[in-house]
Amino acid sequence: MKTTEDTHVPLTGFPHYPEAGMQARARAFHDSMATRRSVRAFSDQPVPREIIKACVATAGSAPSGANHQPWFFACVNSAEKKREIREAAEAEEREFYSGRAGEDWLDALAPIGTDADKPYMETAPWLICIFAQRRGGAHEGEDRKNYYIHESVGIATGLLMAACHQAGLATLVHTPNPMKFLNRICDRPDTEKPFLILVAGYPADGAMVPKHALVKKPLDQIMKVL
Repeated sequence: MKTTEDTHVPLTGFPHYPEAGMQARARAFHDSMATRRSVRAFSDQPVPREIIKACVATAGSAPSGANHQPWFFACVNSAEKKREIREAAEAEEREFYSGRAGEDWLDALAPIGTDADKPYMETAPWLICIFAQRRGGAHEGEDRKNYYIHESVGIATGLLMAACHQAGLATLVHTPNPMKFLNRICDRPDTEKPFLILVAGYPADGAMVPKHALVKKPLDQIMKVL
């Protein structure tokens, strides 16, 4: 019969700070993340692969259902593949803006000023195509059912975006619908569902962001202590 000692190991490496230090660190992290903005004007300045790898490694540290880690990050740097992704994404976006989206959705997007043209998908040095894996497991070669897939991949994506911002990179979430073309372009199996595309790179000189995107709900509207 297995005991706790057989299946668990001691918690190590967990940081301990004085309470004042904890408050200062929490405030500093908030102040840093509060400057994060979704950018649609990217520089073509190259970003070293090692920076992207470090950010994805942070994403890979996320918690997941049964620790199956049901995610895959196809990091696209090839100009040819970026162009192919842009063309496929814009085809879906044209359908979206010309009738697939309802009026309410288009009204909600109007303050952002988006349209079907996505030139930044070729300009930015990296497109991180994130896939949710229906099957897998914690070890290579496993073929087991995964659990809480979208919750797990969503948490990992949040960590990825935070890591990119902390590294000094701008990001943009792009979710053309459907995204099945990503399986073909990124050579991923049908058991993986495209989750989103994260555009990553440096913001272009003079990049602008919508005023609407600066509106953030105050803490008393998103939090309650019970």
